[in-house]
Amino acid sequence: MNYLTVEHISKSYGELTLFQDLSFSIHKDQKIAFVAKNGTGKTSILNMLSGKDSPDSGSIVYRKDIQVAFLAQDPDLNPNLTVEAAIFDTKNPVLDVIKAYEKALEHPEDTEAFQKAFEQMESHQAWDFETQYKQILFQLKLENLNQKVSTLSGGQKKRLALAIALLKKPDLLILDEPTNHLDLEMIEWLEDFFAKEQMTLFMVTHDRYFLERVCNEIIELDQGELFTYKGNYSYYLEKREARIEHEAVELGKTKQLFKKELEWMRKQPKARTTKSKSRIDDFHDIKHKAQQRRNDHEVQLELNMERLGSKILELHKVSKAYKDKIILDGFDYTFQRGERLGIIGKNGTGKSTFLNLITQTQAPDSGKIVVGETVQMGYYTQAGIQVKPEQKVIDVIKEFGEYIPLKKGRQISAQQLLERFLFDRKKQYDFVEKLSGGERKRLYLCTVLIQNPNFLILDEPTNDLDIVTLNVLESFLLDFPGCLIVVSHDRYFMDKVVDHLFVFRGEGLIEDFPGNYSDFRSYEDSLPQESSINETKKDKKEWKKDSNNKLSYNEQKEYKNIESKLSSLEYDKKALEAKFHDDSLSPEQIQDLSQKLQEIMDEIEAKELRWFELSSKLEG
Repeated sequence: MNYLTVEHISKSYGELTLFQDLSFSIHKDQKIAFVAKNGTGKTSILNMLSGKDSPDSGSIVYRKDIQVAFLAQDPDLNPNLTVEAAIFDTKNPVLDVIKAYEKALEHPEDTEAFQKAFEQMESHQAWDFETQYKQILFQLKLENLNQKVSTLSGGQKKRLALAIALLKKPDLLILDEPTNHLDLEMIEWLEDFFAKEQMTLFMVTHDRYFLERVCNEIIELDQGELFTYKGNYSYYLEKREARIEHEAVELGKTKQLFKKELEWMRKQPKARTTKSKSRIDDFHDIKHKAQQRRNDHEVQLELNMERLGSKILELHKVSKAYKDKIILDGFDYTFQRGERLGIIGKNGTGKSTFLNLITQTQAPDSGKIVVGETVQMGYYTQAGIQVKPEQKVIDVIKEFGEYIPLKKGRQISAQQLLERFLFDRKKQYDFVEKLSGGERKRLYLCTVLIQNPNFLILDEPTNDLDIVTLNVLESFLLDFPGCLIVVSHDRYFMDKVVDHLFVFRGEGLIEDFPGNYSDFRSYEDSLPQESSINETKKDKKEWKKDSNNKLSYNEQKEYKNIESKLSSLEYDKKALEAKFHDDSLSPEQIQDLSQKLQEIMDEIEAKELRWFELSSKLEG
């Protein structure tokens, strides 16, 4: 069943064309992720779908009478309301049904109106609405129903907006970066919820584990064209790489043909026959294709970083509290060279306060923090870049100097540096206020890195960055020789760049875990659930040894991914089987479909065998 059709839409802002002639559709039970680089129009498309904006041309058509909910990246909630009042201050059809029933109760003599209202309460399951919204708010850790919206944190507001969207029980839910500002526990709850619910989703997200576990289709906007992948994130990566390789081969062939046609053009006399004029028209088309190139630059910086001395950063008996809320309680730690630390914990447990203490933007209540003389800190905060009126992108970088020193006495100009951070020459002279949210974050990241820090601190660096930029940042950090601290809810990012974790449990309790986030989750899942954390935890340095006689870390990851891969294959199998109902198929087309179907069935069988193999190993 078709819910939404987008036909030939285009959007421009002045001379900037974001996209043109885009078409796609959303059908019942699809869980679609929309992937594109920052600045190419993701947010504009979501705004069009939600009705906040309209395309310059083309149309967006919704199926009649479907219920649509939209979760914005920064929810617009009435700050004067309480949490509970905000639930009722929405366009929820169930609330209209309840109001109609209450009105009917006031006029019991109108039996027809009362019967209609009663039937509507039944069909919408409105009798249990109070129980439903309280259960969802409880799941989302919003137990204080009387708390004012104005006092909520960014994460709490996002959770409240999510509750409002879910309570509408929409046919189609549109989400803009749903995991931003949520802690890891909430993200994993949301993953499980969407995986179980028969709900149609269309979302923009950079969270690659979320993509892997929730989505069954990915639409990518790349170089102005839309590409559809009928599978999760792993499937998308595999097929996207194959597509780009194929495009590179075709581009090589086109360039060879262009050279040949260019020679012919140069040899031709001025008088043209009809046949040669046709060839000339073809030549211009070939020329256009041959001159196309992918804009997939990588950030390659060999920073001239000052060497760290023997003393880097030491915390001695550090304590910090806000009234009755304890953040640190006599905390001791000494950082070593090349340390790569990730910090995780629920919202409000003090992660950002910890960063402010070690960067000395806040003072501890007691204890001492010692920073080594050779330490040059780079601190990427959630606040982002401070935009000055009419300041251009190039001017932001030039505030740090005209040239940036690199290794071996080399240097690059501010312009060259921006190009490496994916800002072309034209973009460098745009006003900063015209940049998208993701582009501003990328520029801010650039200003932090070019100061040659040897101790880098990143507080939620992945928010608003596209997947291409995330891959580039990960590559840079893997080669970064200094100390690194990362606070992030992006589990994929954490798994790639950190070696150990500080787990903020609250009330001043901080645990040092030797491994990345997936290691930590495996460790947590291995604990007896009914036992308390303090009584039952295995020694963290021994837990991997205990699990090695069952599944290795890579086998655990493979085991978890097989189920989602099988789901994707089953989806492809059903789609192929449906094509056989087409009576117009030729014998050759039937043969081709049969061959593809057999290949999918063989792959399903192989995956199932591997799943049983790993299961038996896990249970053995």
